[in-house]
Amino acid sequence: MPVLYRTYRPAKWDEVVGQDHVVSALKDAIGNDRIAHAYLFSGSRGTGKTSVARILAKAVKTADEDIYEIDAASNRGIDDIRQLREHVSVLPFSSPFKVYIIDEVHMLSKDAWNALLKTLEEPPKHVIFILATTELDKVPDTIVSRCQTFAFKKPAREIIRKEIMRVAKKEGLELDSGAADLIALLGDGSFRDALGTLEKVIAASSGKKVERKEVEAITGAPKAELVNGFIEALLAKDADKAIAAVTKADRDGISMDVFATLALEKARFIFMLQNSPSSSAAIADRVSPDDSRFISAQAAKGKLSSEMLSAILDASDRTTRARIGPLPLEMAAVSISKMP
Repeated sequence: MPVLYRTYRPAKWDEVVGQDHVVSALKDAIGNDRIAHAYLFSGSRGTGKTSVARILAKAVKTADEDIYEIDAASNRGIDDIRQLREHVSVLPFSSPFKVYIIDEVHMLSKDAWNALLKTLEEPPKHVIFILATTELDKVPDTIVSRCQTFAFKKPAREIIRKEIMRVAKKEGLELDSGAADLIALLGDGSFRDALGTLEKVIAASSGKKVERKEVEAITGAPKAELVNGFIEALLAKDADKAIAAVTKADRDGISMDVFATLALEKARFIFMLQNSPSSSAAIADRVSPDDSRFISAQAAKGKLSSEMLSAILDASDRTTRARIGPLPLEMAAVSISKMP
């Protein structure tokens, strides 16, 4: 089975999703013949930095033999950069430019940075550098100041969900809305990770239609029933049952971050239905039929206050930083149980 991320990697501007601000600026610059000699793309993994770098290289009419991709994690020393400096002086084979894409550029050593800086200060007219990093704070200011910088945003989960459904359809698989949403959630803002999860689901699935329960089983994500039990216990202000649900999830090896996010989202949907019934169709489109019925039933009880939702939100935010993963959710359960 081919690697989905490589198969469906964008190759043209109109195939890039979730980074409209970057695409628009680069296309305008090329159209106005204002091509810089150094770009710096920053953003979390799987957001399309190297894909856009390749598209940019092609957009300025650079042939494959004049595009060089360098992994700074493996070529981080001063000798590597000295070789690059010697190489850039050579004219391109058949293109107006030679393009050097340096990925994970923050991994360069101090001496390598100093050597690269000399090249960036006076680059040959036929050379374009595109530096990509997931850790902008580790890139020296002297380098940043000599580049046109573009920040790649984490795409919204809805954008990833639509992309997952599009790719799944091309692969002959139908995902229900709940399954697609869970895969997008597990991707955590990364197209690469989301497509990696989809690849795992396709490999393990025997049918042509996949429901959320199957994705839960394949990925080890918390079962809907466990999250639902936690929500019901919170609404009933039963700290004992809520903590028991968290404890079971932790013992099952489930990521507390994922568990907290799923609980928060269901609580949010319940809150939305209680206060904005017109949102029911949009919510139903995001979740499985079983979850839709659960959310509707809990909303009808009208027990979720804004204070309770704030406590769950705070716990979800703190879970990502907690030394003891279950603790913020356990504290939220106790706090909610004592609310009037």
